[in-house]
Formats: sequence, structure tokens, C-alpha cells
Amino acid sequence: MTILHACHPDDVRQYDTERLRSQFLVETLLEPYRFHFAYAHYDRFMVGGAVPIDAPMTLPAYPEVLKADFFLERRELGLVNVGGAGVVVADGEQFALDKLDGLYLGKGTREVALISRDVANPARFFMASAPAHHAYPNRRLTREEAAPVEMGTAEMANQRTIYKYIHAEGLASCQLIMGVTVLHPGSVWNTMPTHHHDRRMEAYFYFDLPENQRVFHLMGQPDQTRHLVVANEQAVFSPPWSIHSGCGTANYSFVWAMAGENHSYTDMEAVPVQALR
Repeated sequence: MTILHACHPDDVRQYDTERLRSQFLVETLLEPYRFHFAYAHYDRFMVGGAVPIDAPMTLPAYPEVLKADFFLERRELGLVNVGGAGVVVADGEQFALDKLDGLYLGKGTREVALISRDVANPARFFMASAPAHHAYPNRRLTREEAAPVEMGTAEMANQRTIYKYIHAEGLASCQLIMGVTVLHPGSVWNTMPTHHHDRRMEAYFYFDLPENQRVFHLMGQPDQTRHLVVANEQAVFSPPWSIHSGCGTANYSFVWAMAGENHSYTDMEAVPVQALR
């Protein structure tokens, strides 16, 4: 478990590369046989990952951080499988997750086990969690059921497919929002024109990026932009005051996950390209 504290935007203007990376970038999330989580003091949001191989992995309680008897005692959890076929067992109920299938687990779910169906091609589970005040049903949404929307153009190098899983018109949650964006071959820009949303924070988890390629993730205030160089299967925390966009040296995919006061997908403040500095 990594703990990341909140930062004032005026302070972030003074950060060098290493300080930016230590405050906003999660470099290791998916590792065989191990859980990795990062807890951010932005809306008490968490991201995590796990790669089960030949045995189930049971979600730990982290009592020293969460002060709870089990992980979802006062939280909700979203999962997206970015690897081979897998299964999530939640209080005895099984949910099969192929690549890019999503799952919501509500407050009060006591035991969660993650399983891979194929040792040679294991599941790779990305997770996002936020505090919850109400118990919503545990539900799966497949990639095909996630109402994929085509956006962008090849001419603008941002042709992409967006899958929405947990949001106001999708899987019900207290405050968690979650989905996936897949950039088409030849497209490299995401979320441009960019935006920010003061009512919620966001995290990006980049995946399906070739090992020798990188994404330049843009952050900071519109008139004080900064960047992080991000490798495959790394995540970025974006504070409510920060823009979040990226440009890769190859096409890639990313999970976007949010939490805060408003869980309407379209609640955002757009920033014209001409206003960026």
C-alpha cells in the first residue's frame, strides 16, 4: 500500500520531475501473486492491481490503513480485467470476466477472490475503490454491454472507442465512475481538448502500450501544465484542479476511474487548446 497526500496547485508549480512522479504516478500495480494498492487523499480514492496465476488471490483488508474488518466494509470497488480470462468470486457468487469486462462490488461484500482461468495467459485485474454510504448490487458488465461509443478522427490522431461501465446510466454506485478508452491504430491523443472537474478527482491506468513505448500524460492547471512520462500498466492520480490528457508514442488503452461529489459522466469543465500553457 502506497499513501499519496493531497497537494496544493500553487505548490505543484515548483515540483521537479522526481517530485511530480512521487506524488502522482503509481509505477507498479500488476505483479504476479501480489496485491498493489495506492491510497490517495483525493476523495479517499484507491487504485490497485493483482495478477493471480495458479491459485486464487483474496483481497486483503488493509486494517492499518482502512481501519476496517474487511476491504469493502465501508467502500465500493470497480474492477476491469485487462488480461486473460478470469473469475471474481464475491461472497460465493462467481463473475466471469474476459478482457475488458467490468465488475462493480458494493459496500458490505466481505470476501473477494481473484482467479485466472489460464496459467499461461493470466487475468490482470485493475481495481478502483471509493468510500460508500449505500450498498448497491454486485453486477458485471461485459465489454459488449458497456455501450461502446466511437469518437475522434484519424485526421486528428484521436480515433477511439469508449466503454462506460460504472456511471449514472450504467452500473449503480455511490460515487465511483469507471470505464475504458481504446485508441485505434495510428491514433495517439486522448482527451484532447482536455478538461478538469472540480467536483471529483480522476485516475488513469494505461495498458496495452508496447514495452518500449511511452505516454506523455499532461497534468496541472491549464496555464501551468506539467507532464509525466508513463510506461505500460502504470497509473496517474489527477487532482480535481488538474487537467488530464495524454499523447503516446504508439496507440494504447486506459482505464479511467473517478470519485467525488457528482457521478454524472458529462460533468466537466472543458479547456480550449488555445488556453493551454
